[in-house]
Amino acid sequence: QVQLVESGGGLVQAGDSLRLSCAASGRTFSNYAMAWFRQAPGKDRESVAVISGSGILKYYADSVKGRFTISRDNAKNTVYLQMNSLKPQDTAVYYCTATSSISRSSWYNPNVYNLWGQGTQVTVSS
Repeated sequence: QVQLVESGGGLVQAGDSLRLSCAASGRTFSNYAMAWFRQAPGKDRESVAVISGSGILKYYADSVKGRFTISRDNAKNTVYLQMNSLKPQDTAVYYCTATSSISRSSWYNPNVYNLWGQGTQVTVSS
């Protein structure tokens, strides 16, 4: 069983950058597709980005395309989310999650993921 622990959140100003990390325990990290979701107060959890186990496939939500980059280091059992040009509307709790496989038609659905971290708060002030 893989366990996920996020870090790197914080309070920044609009236009700043942050890099989130998600460290996974277990020896089968590369078998999992990894994703980032976020949830703002009073809103549903929404997809941000996903990366396949090999790192070859990546999908992004339209709201973050061109600003956020997802990557992974399978040797370190870690997935990253580089967030640039942050906006106040990016404020949310960011969650790391894992699933066995992804597709373009379903990656954004939180129900396909079965492992979740505890979340890390990102706050962007204007």
